[in-house]
Amino acid sequence: MTSSDLDGTGAPAPDRLVGSDRVLAVLSALAKRPEGATLDELAHAVDSPKSTVHRALASLRRANFAAQLGRGVYVVGDEFLRLALENQSARPEGRAVEPVLSRLSERFGETAHYAVLDGDEVVSRAKVDPASGSVRLTSVVGGRNPAYRTAVGKLLLSAACASADELAAVVGTGPFERRTANTVGTLDALWSEIQLTRERGWATDDQENELGVNCLAVPGHFGPAGAMSGAVSVSALAFRTPLAALVESVGEIRSIVDARPTGPQ
Repeated sequence: MTSSDLDGTGAPAPDRLVGSDRVLAVLSALAKRPEGATLDELAHAVDSPKSTVHRALASLRRANFAAQLGRGVYVVGDEFLRLALENQSARPEGRAVEPVLSRLSERFGETAHYAVLDGDEVVSRAKVDPASGSVRLTSVVGGRNPAYRTAVGKLLLSAACASADELAAVVGTGPFERRTANTVGTLDALWSEIQLTRERGWATDDQENELGVNCLAVPGHFGPAGAMSGAVSVSALAFRTPLAALVESVGEIRSIVDARPTGPQ
C-alpha cells in the first residue's frame, strides 16, 4: 500500500482499491478490452494512479494472467484464458447444456441461449447460433443484460422472488429504463409479468431488450438431481420467427430442454 492509497488519517481512502481488490479490478477492466488497453486507459477505468495500476499489472504478468504487447498495450494473458475455458468446459451443466442448445438452434433456425441470474442481471453462460442465415444476434457468452427486460431474466426472477417486495429488493423499485416501446417500465407491471410467468412456467420477451428480436424462455434443470440451474431460451429475429410461433411451440421447446441424453457424455 502506498501513500496514495491512504486518507489524511493514514487509513485506506474511501472507495480506494487496494491490494488484491486492485489487482482483480485491473484484470476485470482488461478483460473488457479484448483489443488491449494502455496504462492510462486502465488507470482511468479503475480510478487509480498509474503507478499502482502498473504494480497490479506486474502481479498479473507474473501469473501470466496479463501480457504486454508492443507500445505499452496490455491484454489478458493466455493462462487466464486457458483456466477460464477449462473451467467452463468442465462444468457439468455446460456438458449437458450444449447439446440442448444445438438441438433447439437446429430445430428453429434461431439462436439458443443458456443464462443464469446474477443480482439484477442475467449472464449468458452458453450460446449456439444457427448453422445458416446471414443475420446473427450480437449476444456473447459472458454478456449481461438487465433481468427485467429479458425472457430468461423474468423466468429466473419468477423462481427467485415470491413477492413484489422480494422482487423490488432484487431489481429496485423503478421506474425502469425502457429500451424499446415494449419494455416494462414499472415494478407493478413487472410483478404482473412475473406472476404470469410463474403460473404458466415460461416467459417471453416481445422485442423488449432489442428491437427486432423476440424470445421465449423455459427452465433449465441441469443442476444436481435435476434442480433448476438457469434458463434456456430461443432468441429469434422477429421477421423470421414471430413470437406467436415460439409460443405455439412452447411444448416442443420444453420437451427438447427436458429430454435427457441417452448416449455417452
